[in-house]
Amino acid sequence: MKLITYNVNGIRAAFTKDFLGWLKTADPDIICIQESKAGNDQIDIESLEKLGYHSYWHSALRKGYSGVGIASKIKPNHVEYGCGIEDYDSEGRVIRADFDGFSAISVYVPSASNIERLDFKMQFCYDFLDYIKNLKKEIPNLIISGDFNICHEAIDIHNPAGLKNVSGFLPMEREWMTNFINECELIDSFRFFNNEPDHYTWWSYRQNSRERNKGWRLDYNFTSYALKDKLTRAVILKEAVHSDHCPALVEIDL
Repeated sequence: MKLITYNVNGIRAAFTKDFLGWLKTADPDIICIQESKAGNDQIDIESLEKLGYHSYWHSALRKGYSGVGIASKIKPNHVEYGCGIEDYDSEGRVIRADFDGFSAISVYVPSASNIERLDFKMQFCYDFLDYIKNLKKEIPNLIISGDFNICHEAIDIHNPAGLKNVSGFLPMEREWMTNFINECELIDSFRFFNNEPDHYTWWSYRQNSRERNKGWRLDYNFTSYALKDKLTRAVILKEAVHSDHCPALVEIDL
């Protein structure tokens, strides 16, 4: 099974950049999307259906903001919209699809590029950690995919020394991610296969950052530790250019 996570930075804009052609070629069984920035009535669901995907969307109340989705060739047994906390659910940050034997979650962790949102971001992070810990009691096999807006280790960012005081690489954010992985017993699937530097999933639009590969690894496919022996491959698909992010793929023998 191939699963891709992708912050598209606007699903409608991505569609104008041949997102559908790319999706047909990439051919994931499941794609978890973040930052759709669209209401359900603004998404070309019919075109996704023509490619064989059932798609489900959890939009923010604020128009043109946030939003997550899951498109799957396998019809889920159940889809859960949100995590049960109104402050987050009104921003369209979590959606879960339950399948036979596992569940896939698409999550969009708040950004704190406006530092006034840092407290909100950290509260979300710890509430999400608790949500996953409780969910694992019911559904042990989880794939948690999305834009976490955090680089975990120095290897995950192009200038760790210079950016240590910038949100996305703050000590408190990195500590949370360590706790999240450990307490929820998760595997960072990309790092399970690849410990090399210079692999990123987001680049600023400024200063030719993408061409110079001055990036951040913000997008992850975490899996339950119980799925460790079923992981077969994990890669970053940097050739996809519909967004300031690129997709990340994990293959699992399910």
